[in-house]
Amino acid sequence: MDIYAANIMDHYRRPRNRGRLANPDCQAELANSSCGDFIRVDVKLTDGLVSDLKFEGQGCAISQAAISILTERLIGKKPEEIISYDFLELEKILGIPLSQRRQDCAALGLKTIKQALLN
Repeated sequence: MDIYAANIMDHYRRPRNRGRLANPDCQAELANSSCGDFIRVDVKLTDGLVSDLKFEGQGCAISQAAISILTERLIGKKPEEIISYDFLELEKILGIPLSQRRQDCAALGLKTIKQALLN
């Protein structure tokens, strides 16, 4: 399967949940120093669940599509569940296999969300 699968390109061209939250409960920003990708997330928690999740960022199609897909999938989840996700879970969510080179790009969004939830 091509790394730029239709779903990835759709999320890259039309990202979901892009923007900022007015009063986030937690937030974080991370950059991938090797390629320059950047992601900032704002998280709102309600009754122990992620109730809203927004992001801003720039970078390659994989990093930006991955965070867009994650925002859709992680709303409604418990922070502890999200923090326990590993790269295999991320690959399942994205629905495509990733080369070693693209793993850091894809994982940047999940790392940023985890960082926000741990703050």
